[in-house]
Amino acid sequence: MSDMAGAVRTADAPSAAPAVPLRVRLGVAAGTVVLRLLALTWRFREVGREGWHALRATPGTGVVVACWHGQLLPLVWHHRGEGVAVLISEHRDGEIIARVARALGYDTVRGSTSRGGGRALLELVGVLRRGREIAVTPDGPRGPRHTFAPGALIAAQRAGVPIIGVVAHVDRSWRLRSWDRFEIPKPFARITVAYGDPTPVPGATPREAAEHGAAFAALMDALGARAESAARAAR
Repeated sequence: MSDMAGAVRTADAPSAAPAVPLRVRLGVAAGTVVLRLLALTWRFREVGREGWHALRATPGTGVVVACWHGQLLPLVWHHRGEGVAVLISEHRDGEIIARVARALGYDTVRGSTSRGGGRALLELVGVLRRGREIAVTPDGPRGPRHTFAPGALIAAQRAGVPIIGVVAHVDRSWRLRSWDRFEIPKPFARITVAYGDPTPVPGATPREAAEHGAAFAALMDALGARAESAARAAR
């Protein structure tokens, strides 16, 4: 979803979107309709969202919401209409995802978590300091799968906002043969969503913040295990 190599673009600072062929635009429109019909059959269960709710009780508090790239579909659907902005790459593939996200009511922030510096990072920090909740895929847009790129860590640390991990467990799904094993829940799938506690990024410098990628990836893995355990218990 994200690639901070280019400038960050938000609804507050619009710029021209990359050109997308008509057939792709039509495909996105049709795909969004199919997604809505499919997603209406999904059933969601939340685990451990109290920390996020508590954070939202303080207006104007920014947060980085981290989820794995391969789990985007059910999570984007589940959190639609909640006011979360989505960080999406500047590439053409990112523009396709951005169109789907906007069709579901999301604001989009164009940039990346794959790199730790540059003007794009500074702009992302500014968006977070203004109190926005921004969803990122720290292993996107190219992988490796389930790794935490430094950009999200550095942005959260410099903005002084926490990271909340969000992981989904789907009881039945199709998986694409892509680097992220992109997951499409089947009709009537049961989806358990586990939320981590708001966690600040340690370190006084960007370099120190970037060193905690493995630790945050481990937190995400633990959330995945928690979601799977809760799904089993609910059967």
